Amino acid sequence: MANANVRVRFCPSPTGNPHVGLVRTALFNWAFARHHGGTLVFRIEDTDAARDSEESYQQLLDAMRWLGLDWDEGPEVGGPHAPYRQSQRMDLYKDVAKKLLEAGHAYYCYCTTEELDERRDAARAAGRPSGYDGTCREVGEEQKAEYERQGREPIVRFRMPDEPITFTDLVRGEMTFTPENVPDYGIVRANGVPLYTLVNPVDDALMEITHVLRGEDLLSSTPRQIALYRALAEIGVGNGTTPDFGHLPYVMGEGNKKLSKRDPQSSLNLYRERGFLREGLLNYLSLLGWSLSADQDLFTMDEMVAAFDVKDVNANPARFDLKKCEAINADHIRRLDPKAFIEACTPWLRAPHANWAEEKFDQAAWEAIAPHAQTRLTVLSDITANVDFLFLDEPVEDEASWAKAMKEGSDALLRTARAKLAEADWNADALKAAVVAAGEEHGLKLGKAQAPVRVAVTGRTVGLPLFESLEILGRERTLARVDAALAKLGA
Repeated sequence: MANANVRVRFCPSPTGNPHVGLVRTALFNWAFARHHGGTLVFRIEDTDAARDSEESYQQLLDAMRWLGLDWDEGPEVGGPHAPYRQSQRMDLYKDVAKKLLEAGHAYYCYCTTEELDERRDAARAAGRPSGYDGTCREVGEEQKAEYERQGREPIVRFRMPDEPITFTDLVRGEMTFTPENVPDYGIVRANGVPLYTLVNPVDDALMEITHVLRGEDLLSSTPRQIALYRALAEIGVGNGTTPDFGHLPYVMGEGNKKLSKRDPQSSLNLYRERGFLREGLLNYLSLLGWSLSADQDLFTMDEMVAAFDVKDVNANPARFDLKKCEAINADHIRRLDPKAFIEACTPWLRAPHANWAEEKFDQAAWEAIAPHAQTRLTVLSDITANVDFLFLDEPVEDEASWAKAMKEGSDALLRTARAKLAEADWNADALKAAVVAAGEEHGLKLGKAQAPVRVAVTGRTVGLPLFESLEILGRERTLARVDAALAKLGA
């Protein structure tokens, strides 16, 4: 049922290239918002100056635009809760931290890194939880003064409640975290810079986020955030409500390990550069934890939006399968309107992808061959090697293909084929009949008879339908290439 009050957020950090796990999170939030007629807030979490970069920020915007995942509030769009970059909201976070301290929901912690490490090691050795032990929870003014005389610079810690926190995860059901497993945690660094642990819930509260759909790796931080939402409500920050949470399953790579930024196949740029359709890539990514139905893997984004319910997301880890991703993309290529296919391939028929001179490109020849190519591509970049024989003065030199096709007796076969092709009407059916006849004279079936012809004309052993290709290439160029092959064989 539609619910226009639904407000979700996609809030990446601008560090490095976007990866497919991040895109899957963006997709599920986008589909959830669109399904309910709600609002998608695109927020940039750029408080880590050491890791964040303007280049990565621009890549995020470009990725979202390319994917077609439009947002209702955020960079370049604006909205009632601007600005949407956390680096531009620092004064707000400092004010909230001050209010939390004044209300007793947070306190200054003077423990040094060495002291914390020592106490954690002791706790582990004794078999106790190794989180913060609350040493500074009730520090008196005299002790604070002593710490400050020692030159200690405190962080700000949030005071967790001494009771279990229970919530119902939209994917995983009811979950309970006990106090000993969720200790007090830092929300402001010693240098005064607020941490993600503070700014993320503060922005959710102020932007009136109703649902948080995010990766499973953030599940352990949820009870801390729920406690903070409640504290924020008490001090009058936000509208007093706590979002519903849904934690999406891990995306696994090779060896059943979580797909990380270091895995080559995780980079969104890889799929753009190879010529994946955004519809094909998004279709596949949606299957990493969700499905439209048990027997339908192929669907449009409109169909996904109509059906998407986060309660149907599977909690089990989802394995990224590149071959299945490619197969789904190939299906989407075949679904394209012919004109849309021709247009989609255009970037791969121009520099820097094309290995022919710009003036050699023949639009009419391309449009004639396109229907035969559309049913055979896995990704759009495949088109370059499939049609280059049309636009090059000579076919590519592929010695492996030459050695495979040009067996003993190939010269005799080619001479026969050349004679019959020269006499044939120049259409695919007549050209096929000519090569079949040539093969019969040499005791060869079509598959073996056409292999030397294909390599002579296209340079490769595999490619688009041969006889349609010859028809489009033309009589003069086809015969000239057969002649050149015969000359090479004779040499």
